[in-house]
Amino acid sequence: MSIDVIIPTFNRASYLDRAIQSVLNQTYQDFTLHIVDDGSTDETKEILAKYMTHPRVLIHSQKNQGVSAARNLAVRNSNSPWISFLDSDDEWLPHKLEAQMNFLQENPSCQFLHSEEIWIRNGVRVNPKVKHNKGPENLFERSLAFCLISPSTVIMGRDLFNQHGQFDESFTVCEDYDLWLKVLASTEIGFLPEYLTNKYGGHADQLSTQFVAMDYWRIKSLVNLLKSNIGQIKKDLIVAEIQRKAPILLKGYQKHNNLERFEEVTQMVKNILI
Repeated sequence: MSIDVIIPTFNRASYLDRAIQSVLNQTYQDFTLHIVDDGSTDETKEILAKYMTHPRVLIHSQKNQGVSAARNLAVRNSNSPWISFLDSDDEWLPHKLEAQMNFLQENPSCQFLHSEEIWIRNGVRVNPKVKHNKGPENLFERSLAFCLISPSTVIMGRDLFNQHGQFDESFTVCEDYDLWLKVLASTEIGFLPEYLTNKYGGHADQLSTQFVAMDYWRIKSLVNLLKSNIGQIKKDLIVAEIQRKAPILLKGYQKHNNLERFEEVTQMVKNILI
């Protein structure tokens, strides 16, 4: 059961070595590591040069197109039945792949598995709030508010990934929120309540800290999801979430005189908002 591990990176030379080593040090070794340099301008090339001849590493490069395009590029240039993602500022614990592959072998119908993670902010471990619970209970409904599944914890079947159209490259952020919701809306997913990943935060180059009004992207995703073939119960939950998010977002756009986005969001949700 081979795995294609995908690390997209852009100007994260300070963290990249840690991420790469955490993959190479896995107790489960049936993998190929694909690293995609998304047009970095820092010392990333120097870091990657050390791995050019490593038998388990393939390095890809492209002009800067964003994390979605980087991940999709690696998928197109790989062929293992399983795909696993790691953000370049995170790291896996040594038994991450082994634990997940054991779960998948014991649950052969499972095509999407995620796990618990340790949160580290500015070098200090922090405890997630109750709302960040990753457990399977009502996960689709709870994931409508914000993304509860971290890419660095995910392993999924290639066929499932392709079935849902890969990551939407038009999304600057929230591309994981968008894809995971598509999966959750139609597929039973697995959850391993074991801490297998260190997720680091607090640094300035995190996408989630660079963009304001991220609900713009979430609403775009939700409106698109309403057009898909999902049950009425899920559609009602999506509509309720749009009705909650959109007025707050539109009020913010009015306050900051962002009329372009105001009109766009208004048109997106005109048949949904009460």
